[in-house]
Amino acid sequence: MNLAGFLATPATATATRHEMPLNPSSSASFLLSSLRRSLVASLRKASPAAAAALSPMASASTVAAENGAAKAAAEKQQQQPVQVAKRLEKFKTTIFTQMSMLAIKHGAINLGQGFPNFDGPDFVKEAAIQAINAGKNQYARGYGVPELNSAIAERFLKDSGLQVDPEKEVTVTSGCTEAIAATILGLINPGDEVILFAPFYDSYEATLSMAGANVKAITLRPPDFSVPLEELKAAVSKNTRAIMINTPHNPTGKMFTREELEFIATLCKENDVLLFADEVYDKLAFEADHISMASIPGMYERTVTMNSLGKTFSLTGWKIGWAIAPPHLTWGVRQAHSFLTFATCTPMQAAAAAALRAPDSYYEELRRDYGAKKSLLVNGLKDAGFIVYPSSGTYFVMVDHTPFGFDNDIEFCEYLIREVGVVAIPPSVFYLNPEDGKNLVRFTFCKDDETLRAAVERMKTKLRKK
Repeated sequence: MNLAGFLATPATATATRHEMPLNPSSSASFLLSSLRRSLVASLRKASPAAAAALSPMASASTVAAENGAAKAAAEKQQQQPVQVAKRLEKFKTTIFTQMSMLAIKHGAINLGQGFPNFDGPDFVKEAAIQAINAGKNQYARGYGVPELNSAIAERFLKDSGLQVDPEKEVTVTSGCTEAIAATILGLINPGDEVILFAPFYDSYEATLSMAGANVKAITLRPPDFSVPLEELKAAVSKNTRAIMINTPHNPTGKMFTREELEFIATLCKENDVLLFADEVYDKLAFEADHISMASIPGMYERTVTMNSLGKTFSLTGWKIGWAIAPPHLTWGVRQAHSFLTFATCTPMQAAAAAALRAPDSYYEELRRDYGAKKSLLVNGLKDAGFIVYPSSGTYFVMVDHTPFGFDNDIEFCEYLIREVGVVAIPPSVFYLNPEDGKNLVRFTFCKDDETLRAAVERMKTKLRKK
């Protein structure tokens, strides 16, 4: 199946050893045979004649019939249409899952999904091991273990200048994606209007759909992806409940400027609108210092700030996130969190507390290392023939693929995987109107230097302008 086919396929669960076997008919036959052998063994003790009647040699026709029935049942199961609630039926398997699967299938270098191919720091992993050995392995307190809540509050004070109560204003979640879900499901009602900036992380729209919200999108356009301020102002209505921002911004690498943040803050205060701020890339700011929206005067009381451990410490599989908000907003976030995951992995929370207390030198080295990786990829993409747009933060770079003559991003990414052996993300899936993103492609540079160089060399060698 090609990429276009993947994008047209509804989401399906990946089979595990506990789910449907790879060959349903053969597995069903094996199961029937095993049951028959057990039954025959039991009957031999009670009734030799009955056992003989059920022996494999005496019942070949019966086995054949059973095999046919099993095959028919398996085929019928495969023909059943997938079932999904109407609020999610427009969404497909996430693009990140699709691209990672295609990377494996074609042996391509994966510069698509934003996870590092190198490990996190030893001192954080050691802290996790110590916590496990110390017996910190049962349910944690629902909104976070005290030492992590305190570490989050300390880090937020250092980064934003805002002092928050770790017991009343910090909620630990299973990754920032859950913080996003708990915030939306806990604070947004059906029919509420929420404004996003496109392109956007695909979880935003899906979760808003689950909440029954109405989504408006303001498109950020190249080359600088600046906020169209007057268009945003016109979009705010009496039904607007919240504006959601992501800075530094995935997938463009844009950092919202102070002028943009203050303009958005004014709109929120004038129209009594909440602000949801996804700041998971706050430590990957290259061109300017990150500004937390909650630090803008008058905004803390209406802002939920969401963040996580994974991007900063290269531990994306740990899924440790958090939401910081004043008590009257934290109540809704915690109510939703209680019925989503209830609690987050206990020993990893202890390790996360150790991570957040890392010296400033750790963050300086992180930015320096990623800055070098960014330069390596950006220069390589330019040499390969792409139009490369500025990336001020995150570990993503957005490019224009049109010099290579393809009609849209999906066609180009399919070619890139199949013929060049490199995976990128087609960002049209991050827009309400896919046409807005059809000329763009997103690459990530959160990979080791050898991987980045190999990917660049493949593109320089095999891509040709048209």
